[in-house]
Amino acid sequence: MIECGQITASGEGRARRYFGAITPADASTLDTGTDSFPSFIPLSADSRDILVYINQPTEARKPVGYQRDFLGAYQPNETSYLSESLRRQLHRMGKTTDAVEPAGTYSRAVLNRLLIDLSWASSHLEGNTYSRLDTRELIEHGMAARGKAAIETQMILNHKTAIELLVENIESAEFNRYTLMNLHSALAENLLPNPADEGRIRQHAVDIGKSTYRPLSTPHQIEDALEVLLNKANQISDPFEQSFFMMVHLPYLQPFADINKRTSRLAANLPLFRANLCPLTFLDVPEQAYSRATLGVYEMTRVELLRDLYLWAYERSTQEYVAIKQDLAEPDPLRLTWRDFIKTTIREVVTHPELDPLACIQRAVAEHVSETEQPEVQALIVEELRRLQEGVLARYGLRPSEFNLWKSSHGN
Repeated sequence: MIECGQITASGEGRARRYFGAITPADASTLDTGTDSFPSFIPLSADSRDILVYINQPTEARKPVGYQRDFLGAYQPNETSYLSESLRRQLHRMGKTTDAVEPAGTYSRAVLNRLLIDLSWASSHLEGNTYSRLDTRELIEHGMAARGKAAIETQMILNHKTAIELLVENIESAEFNRYTLMNLHSALAENLLPNPADEGRIRQHAVDIGKSTYRPLSTPHQIEDALEVLLNKANQISDPFEQSFFMMVHLPYLQPFADINKRTSRLAANLPLFRANLCPLTFLDVPEQAYSRATLGVYEMTRVELLRDLYLWAYERSTQEYVAIKQDLAEPDPLRLTWRDFIKTTIREVVTHPELDPLACIQRAVAEHVSETEQPEVQALIVEELRRLQEGVLARYGLRPSEFNLWKSSHGN
């Protein structure tokens, strides 16, 4: 009956269960309405098989726990979730320059656009009702949208902070506990019932809504599995394979009390930022497609549906950034060389409103910059200070209250 397609089977041995088959054609129309998988996303036969199973009611799907062999069987640079041909395709789509640039050059160049796109799209996957325009107003001008819940505003702002955290620390950021915990903390700020869970390994069991999957519940087990996960992630040489590996295994482990998928979406961008590839912004990714793809990982430890969605989503993201890539000016080498000094000086000026800004800048430049470069570096700092506004304060480690006090002190 399986061979004839009349039934499907899941599990092995005594755990094997049989279900009435649903044809691939039916999979795209099952659970009709807003809860169906979008037909415009191309799927492989393997992905359609996953949909057949996932589209069944939860009571017809087998309860499963965390499968250690799923992570254990993955051998970095030997196992490949993304085939070599698929990786080549992704590299062609995501390439931003022929020159060898310092890590993070491209993500910094498009940061303003990236903050809006990724903050909005990732939040939208969590049910956030902010529009893209609302998100832009919030990020660029600090204006919260009318009629929106505070939790939605907080979610957007947390994404902005977390993205800036990655981009501005790209030289030191890697897949380790420090980066992951602080990334989660930025995304979770003021959103969890217990603030102590921000940036901390989960201390209790969790259930996954609309899923038969039950993650690990013991903190010690979660800690051990996370260490293995991070060690393997750091060994992966290809940025896309590394990115996709994090999208698969971080939500599957569920190391945090909540906000695991958001953390994985931003973590998946870290290798792309570092390699100066186009970011994966998740623009136009339907929530129902993303949730089904992750269910395929949770309940079947199969990645094909998420892989097909990843490819479609990345192509969509790169299409949005083609015009930016074509028009993007080359980074100013002087600004790149003195980037950290410029930020430190701006922060020093703003946090000391009692001092004359120009005198403060001149003194700092005279102490740290060679005489031949002093005029240009000073001009750069003055220009940065002139453009300073609420939407870029985190870049300099400044709070709005510090900025407002400085503005009032200098009649701005």
